[in-house]
Amino acid sequence: MAVPTSKAELVEAIESSFARLMQDLSIVPSDRTAEKTLEGHVRDMRISVHDLVAYLTGWNELVLKWHARRDAGLPVDFPETGYRWNQLGALAQKFYADYEDVPFDELLRRFADAKARIIELIERRDDAALYGDPWYEGYTMGRMIQFNTSSPYANARGRLRKWKKENGIG
Repeated sequence: MAVPTSKAELVEAIESSFARLMQDLSIVPSDRTAEKTLEGHVRDMRISVHDLVAYLTGWNELVLKWHARRDAGLPVDFPETGYRWNQLGALAQKFYADYEDVPFDELLRRFADAKARIIELIERRDDAALYGDPWYEGYTMGRMIQFNTSSPYANARGRLRKWKKENGIG
């Protein structure tokens, strides 16, 4: 899929990649979601399907936090308070820990809710706000949202499909 350059393309990219990912997640047996047998976000680390969804949920909620803080006129620590861009592996592990006690079905609902709130955030803006001026460093708001929604959804789906094939699922 091409990199979105408009509000409509961004919404379509998020919605379509999310729907495909959720379809793949829906056929993972619930008793297999905690197995740490999936390629992780840190070299030589194995994660679970639950961890994968925790990672995506963490990033989606972080995008919402960035926007809430900026809209309130508050400073934003990118990517997250206490983390630098070269510490994304540690941030991934934080997300796994943040959601480890959340039951998988509830985590899926939380993920869907965060995605829906991001779509609402996008819908409140026009193409100029999303793609006109840089929002963070040289990146537009739309590009920063895409970096943390549709792109990781597609990456997660690839990891998940590989894992399902290796494990004879679906």
